[in-house]
Amino acid sequence: MRDNPSMIPTLAPSEAFERQRAGAVLVDVRERHERASGMATGAIACAAGDIASTLTDRSREIGVICESGVRSAKAVSLLLDAGYTRVFSVAGGTRRWRADGLPIVHPEGDADFFDRYSRHLRLPEVGVDGQERLHRSRVLVIGAGGLGSPAAYYLAAAGVGTLRIADDDVVDRSNLQRQILHTDARVGVAKVESATAALHALNPRLRIEAERVRVTSDNVDALVDGVDVVIDGADNFPARYLLNDACVLHAKPLVYGAVHRFDGQLSVFDAGRHRGECPCYRCLFPEPPPAEAAPNCAEAGVLGVLPGVVGLLQATEAIKLLLGIGESLAGRLLHFDALAMRFRETRLRPDPDCPVCAPGRPFPGYIDYAQFCAG
Repeated sequence: MRDNPSMIPTLAPSEAFERQRAGAVLVDVRERHERASGMATGAIACAAGDIASTLTDRSREIGVICESGVRSAKAVSLLLDAGYTRVFSVAGGTRRWRADGLPIVHPEGDADFFDRYSRHLRLPEVGVDGQERLHRSRVLVIGAGGLGSPAAYYLAAAGVGTLRIADDDVVDRSNLQRQILHTDARVGVAKVESATAALHALNPRLRIEAERVRVTSDNVDALVDGVDVVIDGADNFPARYLLNDACVLHAKPLVYGAVHRFDGQLSVFDAGRHRGECPCYRCLFPEPPPAEAAPNCAEAGVLGVLPGVVGLLQATEAIKLLLGIGESLAGRLLHFDALAMRFRETRLRPDPDCPVCAPGRPFPGYIDYAQFCAG
């Protein structure tokens, strides 16, 4: 293999295009997720190591193109070593080909899909398969308020196919300081209706299942049914304990978030799928704090951008769970101090005597959560 770049025959994209029109075959050696953003018209997709076995006619001129010109040069070097003499690399690759205004063709199928999610498709951790997986996914967002707004926005933008949003409230002007799904023109409108309008404006491909309900023991099973991930955007402890118990029962990962004044918390509770390995919300908070120790936003106030930070991190965790990539926050509690602009992490362990998620312990049933949290 030739290590000296000056020994590799290289042509500018315009010259390569003319050679192609004269009969040369152009081979795109990029990965599938890269080709999804468009290929030089007429190019064939082929892995660099397979070119010699695919194009056995050594008398035909072969041009090789990649994203920037680096991989194509290496492929041409291999072809020269294999005895091919009429080969060249396209300088600058597909980036320069596109910048020079030469014709690009997109894969057959949904043009909006490839255009809208082009930056995802370039990521090997996502690619076409991952993006299609997101499209098939369903996420339950409890609350269309401070946390649910940014979480739903980013999930919609990312291409999660279905969002089931549950909230029984209406938009109030005091919400607009932090609940970015809503607008002044929609004050008095049901939050799920306002959320539907905002999210469809962002991504018309999205399916929204708007549930104008407050989550209760009577409806939580139906809300959780059929979803892949649950996002906790609730603003009260009874709802949080109920969601935790339902997610353990139905083996759904729960992305928890909470905000207070200038501080935020975030974790993933996945005990339902990993009994004895991952904690649940009750392992962290066996009992709710007294009401005077945990006032809500209306009582204590909250920095408007704080729910945005925590909510977008919740969306990040949800997308990672849906794609099966990275390391989730399961077993870790992330603290965010907005005033100090500092994150810190606390390790969490499952409680072997947890009344809900302890291994081998049957589900105890839903309780009166309002009474439980009232002490």
